[in-house]
Amino acid sequence: MINSPLLKANPSLYSFLPMFYMVWADDVLTPSEIKNIQSLINKQSWLKTEERELLLSYLNPAKPPSPNEIKSWLTEIKRISQELSPEMKTSLVDIGNKLAELNSIGRDEVAFQNAQQPLRDIEDALGIISRESAFHLASNDRAATEAETLASEKTFSVDNLRAILDGDQAALITKVKTLLSDPEFKYPDTGDLTEYREKVLHWCKILASQGYGNRAYPKEFGGADDMEGYFTIMETLSYHDLSMVIKFGVQFGLFGMSIYFLGTEKHHKKYLADAGTLNLPGCFAMTETGHGSNVKGIETTATYDHKSGKITIHTPSPKAQKEYIGNAALHGQMATVFAKLIIEGTDYGVSAFVVPLRDKKGVMHQGVTIKDCGRKMGLNGVDNGVIRFDNVVIPKESMLDRFASIDENGQFASPISSDNRRFFTMLGTLVGGRIGIPRSGLSATKSGLTIAIRYADGRRQFGPEGGTEVPILNYRTHQRRLMPLLSNAYALHFSLQYLTQRFLKRTEEDMQEIEALAAGLKSWATWNATASLQECREALGGKGYLAENRIAALKNDTEIYTTFEGDNTVLMQLVAKSRLSEFRQEFGHMNLFGMLNYVTDQAKVSIQEMNPITIRNTDKEHLLDSEFHLAAFRYREKSILASSAKRLKHYIDQGMDSFDAFNQCQYHLVMVGHAYIERIILEQFQEKISEVTDEGSKHILTKLCQLFALSQIEKHKGWYLEADYMAGAKTKAIRQLVNTLCLEVRQNAVALTDAFGIPDTLLSAPIAVRNS
Repeated sequence: MINSPLLKANPSLYSFLPMFYMVWADDVLTPSEIKNIQSLINKQSWLKTEERELLLSYLNPAKPPSPNEIKSWLTEIKRISQELSPEMKTSLVDIGNKLAELNSIGRDEVAFQNAQQPLRDIEDALGIISRESAFHLASNDRAATEAETLASEKTFSVDNLRAILDGDQAALITKVKTLLSDPEFKYPDTGDLTEYREKVLHWCKILASQGYGNRAYPKEFGGADDMEGYFTIMETLSYHDLSMVIKFGVQFGLFGMSIYFLGTEKHHKKYLADAGTLNLPGCFAMTETGHGSNVKGIETTATYDHKSGKITIHTPSPKAQKEYIGNAALHGQMATVFAKLIIEGTDYGVSAFVVPLRDKKGVMHQGVTIKDCGRKMGLNGVDNGVIRFDNVVIPKESMLDRFASIDENGQFASPISSDNRRFFTMLGTLVGGRIGIPRSGLSATKSGLTIAIRYADGRRQFGPEGGTEVPILNYRTHQRRLMPLLSNAYALHFSLQYLTQRFLKRTEEDMQEIEALAAGLKSWATWNATASLQECREALGGKGYLAENRIAALKNDTEIYTTFEGDNTVLMQLVAKSRLSEFRQEFGHMNLFGMLNYVTDQAKVSIQEMNPITIRNTDKEHLLDSEFHLAAFRYREKSILASSAKRLKHYIDQGMDSFDAFNQCQYHLVMVGHAYIERIILEQFQEKISEVTDEGSKHILTKLCQLFALSQIEKHKGWYLEADYMAGAKTKAIRQLVNTLCLEVRQNAVALTDAFGIPDTLLSAPIAVRNS
């Protein structure tokens, strides 16, 4: 082709050369590529017949160009690589045009300009891979070296950013990390289930002796009255073995805090001190074989006999056995058991009871049967068990009676008259678990990202022909895999801090919103953990499959996070119900004037955000604007919420039962939850950035926030296109800008993971440990 006299007559044909090189570089020209390019070439009226025939001749798989000819094309491309700007290197058309320009002597400028759009059509036909490959096609050793130099730069102080992340909990975080780095906490290398479980118990006893277990308990019972510190401890422990974290959470959180929140002073005095020191190992027995998320439907009974003053705990069927109960198989001596309170044949709903399981020597109490769940997908350091109660008798005083009790006359009593409100108030006090789990999952995500990013920054593979290999984190595909997940981790960090503060400062009026917020963030964060760790595993290749590099353990141990403390899909429906309730109340309290204002506000949104100019605006300043990001998130949330409300109303107006109507709308309701939580995450990220005074930290956090916002918009671009909120040109520009942000964040990626402050002893992955 290069030697063809037709090129001398029309140098514009050089513009095709990079694309022909790309389609033949791997020696495979697919039928779809042939069809698309043939069609586009045949449509070009500016081409002469012989020129068209020359180009079409290079689309015959039976007669591929020779290796020498392909080599000559590459040589020609490399010859002009120094003449290309960074922007030009991202397009095969721009590379080809530069070739045409440098080989032109008195070219036909009209024909050249007429060729531009058809050439870009051909580039589009080749797909995004051609664009991704363009930079590497035009690269050389010098460009690769510059990329490496740029990648090693950081534009902020790691210590300053870490201080922002840790906040006023920095001292406690450092103490916990120091303790975990002690040789006593070295990860066990054993396949022995019993040995592993005993090691985890040993670790928890050490933590208890340091005062970490009872941190949230009142001072009069040996604690520090520091709930925020407890959450911080659990999050920091999650950089270590997650079986230890879950056993810690079951013992000091679920068991101890259920006694604290659901019991009264007599229970606090009797149990809290021993629970906080692990002198009394305990369990939290809520989940049943037949009823997981539907706590209200549990079948275990607690029948009160006024004559004896005793309560009988009983498992009436196999579906009513308490299943997957942590600490039950080996160590638990007592359990908080959730059961239906029955008084004189009347069911008073779910209450909680403290029930002994075994004595200090490990001997099971009469009527208690426990079966070991055995090995699981992960968390094998936790001794999960299945518990059955065969008419186990306990004193009336063992009922945790803050919200429900039995008076001296044997009658049911409660400070809350409504059964539903009492039930949800009781469960609402346990919402702390839905804060601890996502914070734990986020720590595991940070560990996985740190391992994957450190490895990718040093691992070299491929590169410019004849040049040195480059770090795999320099490849856009790798940046695309990991950088948005890094931005998610930072975004979640600040939103979970916000949730924690809302919970700590809660009022009764706030609880419904806080419960929905906790349910939604728990779901979003744990789904994100699962997706992030899977991506890290794949990004590490075979190294991620080796147990020594910890991704396998992190993946397996966090898999269940999407299920316990509430199945994520069910929790997202809970979020939607809360949002629909607020939506209904908003309209229920509106008079005509208020309704008109609402309609007017919605009309303003349409005018401001959905006019023909805005929906097609591809200006970089607009696309990076935080107000545009938040407006897009809010619009999606409001639209999906209103659409779901209309769907529900439509079904109910047709006479459908409310349960069936809700079932018909489940998919949309889950989307309501996602849209709400994503808006909250973005709001809190932006709010935190507004408070940052350190310029370096503010700059990089802004980049991360922009990447988070635009990558979410890109993920939902189908919805935005369907809603006519954005035109195709705008979503395409967003995709390109995400690429740019991924590169900019990549340049600081290692430093951004350093800001997490995870010691090498806790990462414990050979591929992530620094040589220095």
